Amino acid sequence: MEKQPDNAGGIGRRSFLKRTAWAGAALCIAPTLERVHAAGRTVTDRPERLAGMASISRQRTLGSGSAAFTVSAMGFGCMGLNYHRSGHPDEQACIRLVHEAIDRGVTLFDTAESYGPFTNERLVGKALKGYAGRVNVTTKFGHKFVNGVQVKTEEDSTPANIRKVCENSLRSLGVESIALFYQHRSDPNTPIEAVAETVAQLIREGKVQHFGLCEVNAETIRRAHAICPVTAIQSEYHLMHRTVEESVLPLCRELGIGFVPYSPINRGFLGGLINEYTQFSPNDNRQTLPRFQPEAIRRNLRIVEVLNAFGRTRGYTPAQIALAWLMHRGNFIVPIPGTTKLSHLEENLRAADITLTAGEMRELEAAVSAIPVTGSRYDALQESKVQR
Repeated sequence: MEKQPDNAGGIGRRSFLKRTAWAGAALCIAPTLERVHAAGRTVTDRPERLAGMASISRQRTLGSGSAAFTVSAMGFGCMGLNYHRSGHPDEQACIRLVHEAIDRGVTLFDTAESYGPFTNERLVGKALKGYAGRVNVTTKFGHKFVNGVQVKTEEDSTPANIRKVCENSLRSLGVESIALFYQHRSDPNTPIEAVAETVAQLIREGKVQHFGLCEVNAETIRRAHAICPVTAIQSEYHLMHRTVEESVLPLCRELGIGFVPYSPINRGFLGGLINEYTQFSPNDNRQTLPRFQPEAIRRNLRIVEVLNAFGRTRGYTPAQIALAWLMHRGNFIVPIPGTTKLSHLEENLRAADITLTAGEMRELEAAVSAIPVTGSRYDALQESKVQR
């Protein structure tokens, strides 16, 4: 993706980073990152060079009872490291960034079989090697592949395929047990009870520790939870997409299930660096999404302007406001923003330190809600796989 100019009307994401001392320190850290990170460091082994820099120490618990899973209050979405995004760094740069996130307190890393496919899991496995006991990696099953090619019109959550994906993911990630195993999309041909029972068996066998679901409705969650306690639901959730507030989030509160928002900055849009002239690379899936077409971007930038105005007087970037808002929606919510840039990792982590009052939350929500969102988040085929 081509670089865009900073927002002229306020503190844009990049201009804010340049104007603050912590960002300058972050940018100067790159030579240090060239050093080899020692494997197997303890949780307390935090490099002195990070003093005063962004980190996260607070934790949150996804799930409850036997399904409880305690992680850092913000995770790291690994998909964009080498899949569906423009301008991927080389493998070693990605690994250094993941190590930096670990040093800064992040313990939750998210990937999936389908990212690549398969290549993202292998990259994450390399990056997390030697950190067993210190970090947790989550991955997903459920898409159908034939000879390594995804059949996009079908899903496959048959027990046999779940087990196959589990074994492949264990090898790719280089772990003995998957911390949290999500069904990536529902399979209309396989009852959710059969899915839940298969994952429950894998948990009993020690190959999986926790069970999760992605983009499902409240009825499916209840049915699955009755068979195998669900630890977390992962669905898209941010200020431009709040559908889960209707029934999924209330049910998560009721049943003690955690919630993991993916694309919490709306695929980078709420960070303020995308405009109608942005050119996405052919490998970047945003070029195909209705909400990222030039006219939709132009109209939706009014929402970014709201975040910019709200954050400007408080010293925060639009991306930080978007993340802080999510984290204030409930202590069972753990967003997983992804990035390939150290400066953005710094920016994201500092959002965890922002405190918004109830009045500020209402003010922000009212201002954003007054602007209609233009364009669907997915195309028709992808939308059909999301339960309502």
